[in-house]
Amino acid sequence: MKSSKKLLWYNLAFMAFASVWSFGNVVNGFAKYDGLKAIISWILMFALYFVPYALMVGELGSAFKKFGGGVSSWIKETIGPKIAYYAGWTYWVVHMPYISQKPQSALIALSWAVTGSAEYVNDMNPLVLQIGCLVVFLLFAWITTKGINPLKNIATIAGSSMFIMSLLFILLMVAAPAIVPGNTHAIDWSLDSFLPAFDWKFLTSLSILVFAVGGAERISPYVNKMKDPSKGFPKGMIFLAIMVASTAILGTLSLGMMFDPQNIPNDLMMNGAYYAFQQLGAYYGVGNLFLIVYALCNVVAQLSVLIVSIDAPLRMLLDSADTDYIPKWLLKQNDKTVYTNGIKVVVIIVSILIIVPGLLPGDVNGMFEALIQLNSVTMPLRYLWVFVAYIALKKAKQKFDSDYQFTKSKTLGLIAGGWCFFFTAFACLIGMFSGDIAHIAMNILTPFVLLGLGLIMPAIARRDKAKQIEV
Repeated sequence: MKSSKKLLWYNLAFMAFASVWSFGNVVNGFAKYDGLKAIISWILMFALYFVPYALMVGELGSAFKKFGGGVSSWIKETIGPKIAYYAGWTYWVVHMPYISQKPQSALIALSWAVTGSAEYVNDMNPLVLQIGCLVVFLLFAWITTKGINPLKNIATIAGSSMFIMSLLFILLMVAAPAIVPGNTHAIDWSLDSFLPAFDWKFLTSLSILVFAVGGAERISPYVNKMKDPSKGFPKGMIFLAIMVASTAILGTLSLGMMFDPQNIPNDLMMNGAYYAFQQLGAYYGVGNLFLIVYALCNVVAQLSVLIVSIDAPLRMLLDSADTDYIPKWLLKQNDKTVYTNGIKVVVIIVSILIIVPGLLPGDVNGMFEALIQLNSVTMPLRYLWVFVAYIALKKAKQKFDSDYQFTKSKTLGLIAGGWCFFFTAFACLIGMFSGDIAHIAMNILTPFVLLGLGLIMPAIARRDKAKQIEV
């Protein structure tokens, strides 16, 4: 690649920003951390976790540039194929709860686009909503088997639209006091308004923040496509952290100008973004225009991400599968190169995850929040393997060459990797104990069952091989 075509530090920063951050993260933080108190929580998260995490990913991506930046390939090179299988399985299976909530988010967005109100969804029977979600999921699982690639490209367009809408909201809200004075909520700038209570609620909500800032490993393949990665990558990641932190802080302040932190709506996590865009339209005299545009963008985004999430993680698991650990029948593909039996496994697991929450006591809003909490304690489990790979890389310091290093010190590298591993594991484990008894049980059982299935697959693979030998 010619130097002129190589990525500059700010190119990488903007690419990472669009893939890591979303307006929903700001809303969730505002709801979980009592409004403006989320700001200090975000700052601590970025400084103590996100920045070292992103810089470690850069070193891993640089060291294993020939392997496409996949977590399982990093583990395979540093530890071995068996542990790499478990890393790949974890990365795939933790997407199941995530997939199960995409139809729900799409239907909620569609309801807002059509009715312009939260009442229809809020009053719906949770089981009825989940049956509708199951129908949507099965339809899009079938579409995925047809290998309709253009639909996957819609995810990029829809994601970019959501990103633009999020920035638009922040800019218009920051400008609102000057343009439409007297309509916004006055922010209390006293220290008590911003200082969080470091209590049980604070601890059990940490997984929400970890879930929000994770996923930096997706940018690792681009490290070696940069101009001067040893200087450019850390500069880009620090700029990324500044952009994300600025967006989180300004977004939280914007919500604080709209909602009274002492009287936050109970359904803010589910409907907060729609309330925000609806109120923004009222401020600027355009009615529900902003709301409808945002809701329609979200419908397309959620459904297109649903297809990508069904297909892409499965390919990451099976494209380089080792038949010592993955049963051969799971590798069956149709003429569109779609793993049809793999899709069937996804359908079985996700269908259960869709229906079970609808059977638990509570309303739609409680179910929505419980599913976000479940995702926050399940999805970050895949990040643990990033830190395992980094620790293994630093232990084998002389074996791998890297154009970029987070730190040249083996000791500091091991401490940083160990800290991020411990913090992620702690946030996931303590986050399981959020909610009532039924939802705590769901938070605990779901990840253990999903990860436990990974222990069964190698046994099935060995049995299949033994049968082939006997024949």
